[in-house]
Amino acid sequence: MQQLPKQQLYTFCRPPSVSASSFVSRYPQQHLCPGCVFMPRSLLSTVSLSLHLRKKAKMLQHPVPRTQSRQASTKIGADKGAKVLNLSTVNQAVVDCEYAVRGELAIRAEVLRQQLATAQPRSLPFERIISCNIGNPQQLEQRPITFFRQVTSLVEYPELLDDKNISLTRQLFATDAIERAKSLLQAMGGSVGAYSHSQGIPLVRENVAKFIEERDGYPSDPNDIFLTAGASPGVQTVLQTLIANNQVGIMIPVPQYPLYTASIALFKGNAVPYYLNEENTWGLSVEELGRSIAAAREEGLDVRALCVINPGNPTGGCLTVDNMRDVIDFCHREKLVLLADEVYQKNIYLPQDFPFHSFKKVLKSMGPAYGSVELISFHSVSKGVVGECGRRGGYFECTSIDPQVKELFYKIASISLCPPTQGQLMVDLMVNPPRQGDASYDLYKQETDSIYESLRSRASRLADAFNRLEGVSCQPAQGAMYLFPQILLPTKAIEAARTAGQEPDVMYCMELLNATGVCVVPGSGFHQKEGTWHFRSTFLPPENQMENFIQRISEFHQEFMDRYR
Repeated sequence: MQQLPKQQLYTFCRPPSVSASSFVSRYPQQHLCPGCVFMPRSLLSTVSLSLHLRKKAKMLQHPVPRTQSRQASTKIGADKGAKVLNLSTVNQAVVDCEYAVRGELAIRAEVLRQQLATAQPRSLPFERIISCNIGNPQQLEQRPITFFRQVTSLVEYPELLDDKNISLTRQLFATDAIERAKSLLQAMGGSVGAYSHSQGIPLVRENVAKFIEERDGYPSDPNDIFLTAGASPGVQTVLQTLIANNQVGIMIPVPQYPLYTASIALFKGNAVPYYLNEENTWGLSVEELGRSIAAAREEGLDVRALCVINPGNPTGGCLTVDNMRDVIDFCHREKLVLLADEVYQKNIYLPQDFPFHSFKKVLKSMGPAYGSVELISFHSVSKGVVGECGRRGGYFECTSIDPQVKELFYKIASISLCPPTQGQLMVDLMVNPPRQGDASYDLYKQETDSIYESLRSRASRLADAFNRLEGVSCQPAQGAMYLFPQILLPTKAIEAARTAGQEPDVMYCMELLNATGVCVVPGSGFHQKEGTWHFRSTFLPPENQMENFIQRISEFHQEFMDRYR
C-alpha cells in the first residue's frame, strides 16, 4: 500500500453511523480522510471512532488522523466570507450523530406533504402521506383516552372548578376527573404553568412508586424516581453521566433504536453492538453478549453498561424470564449497569407466551446475591395504549444506584429546571388510571381494550401481508409497535444503489415513499447484520386504511422487483 505523506492532515474521519455517500457530500474533498471514506460498515461499526482512527492508521500506513485543532478551526471560521458557525467550527459530535427515524426519508415526506397540501395536490400518485416511520399513534388517528383529556383540560382551565361554574362542569366532566384535577392542581401549587420540583411533582412520583409496587410486588421509593420529558431525555441523562471519557463503551442491541447511537456519539462514547437473532424471533443470547464485550475490551474500551429494549424496537421481540435472568447474571459478572428500556410494556400481543416482566421484578426475585446489580428502568406516556407522544412525559427509576450519582442526575435535571408539567400529569394518569367502581372506569376500559385489540390485529395482519411479498420475510410482533421485515433485494437493485452512493434499503424506502406516500425507515438506520436489508414500519395506520396501505406497498414491491430482475 502506498505510503502517505507524514505531514498530511486528515480533518474528518467517517464514524460508523454515517454512510459513505453522506460523508463524501458533507465536507470538501481536501478535508476528508481517504482511509475510511469507503471502508465497509462492518469494520467501522465494531470499534469506537477514536480506536478506529488508530487501527485504520496502521492499516493504511499513514500517521494517526487527527481532528482539527482549535487554532485550525478558528482559522477556517475566520476565512473571508465564512460564517463563524460552520461545519468546520461546530462540535463534530453533533455533526456525526444521526437519527434515522427523522432522517432524510422523513424530511422528504414533509416536502411531499406540503406539495399535497398546497401547490400541486394532484401532481403525485397518491393523496396522502402515511407516516409509518415513527411510533406516533395520534398522528395516525388513535383517539385519546377521555378521562385523560378531561383531567388535563380541567387542569389547564381551573376556572371550570370554581363554585360559579362547577354545576355546568359536572354536566360535562366525570366526577372522578373533577376530583383528580383538583388533587393535581393542589399538588402543583395551583397552576400547570408553574415550575415544579426538578425531579418531578412529589405526588406524581409517589403514584409512580405505587404503580411499580403493584406491578412488581416489590417496594419502590419515590426518591428513586425521576420524571422526564419522555423516556429519551432520561436515557440521555444517564448516558451523559455514564460516559466519563471517549474510551467508555455502552452495549446496545443491533438492530437498535437510533436514540442510543445518536446519544452515545453526542457524548463522545462508543456504541458496542451485540446482535439479536432474527431467525429466533430476534432473541438475545448471552453468548453473543460475551462475544461483544470481549471484542470491545480487546480494543481497549471500558464497557460500563448494557442496554436492553424490551419489548424490542425496531424488532418487536420480547424476552422470557429465563433470558432476563441470564442478562442480569451477565451484568453481575461483568460489573455492568443495566439500562432497561421498557416503554412498550403495555404493547404485548402474545401475553400467554410472552407476558411482560420488568427487569426490576426479575432482579428482585433473584435474591440478595444480585442486590449489587445497578439497574435503571425507563417508561413513557408515548406508547402503550396512551399514545400521548407530544405531551413529553416519562420517568426512570434507579435501583441500587449510588446516592451521589443520583445527585448528579438531579443536577442535570435542575439545569432544565423541570420536566413539562403537562407531561408529568400524563404520567400520573398513566400509572393511576380509573379503577373499577370509579365513574370513568367503564369508558376507560372500553377505550383501552379497543385500542389494544386493534393494535394486536393490525400487527398480525401486516406481518402476514409482508410475508406474502416476494423475497420478504417478517417475524411476528410479540410486542411494541413495529415490524422489521427483511428484504432479499435483487443484485441489480443493490448495484444501482451503490452506483447512486446509497444504501440499498435506503433506495428501496425512498422509491416506496415517492411512489406510494408510505414513509418507513431503512434498516441501515438501525444497523443490521452485514449483507441483510430491512425496513421498519409501524402498524399504526387505522384499520379502515389498512387495506389500502397494504395494497400500496404490495403493488410497489412487485413493480420494484420486476424492474431490477
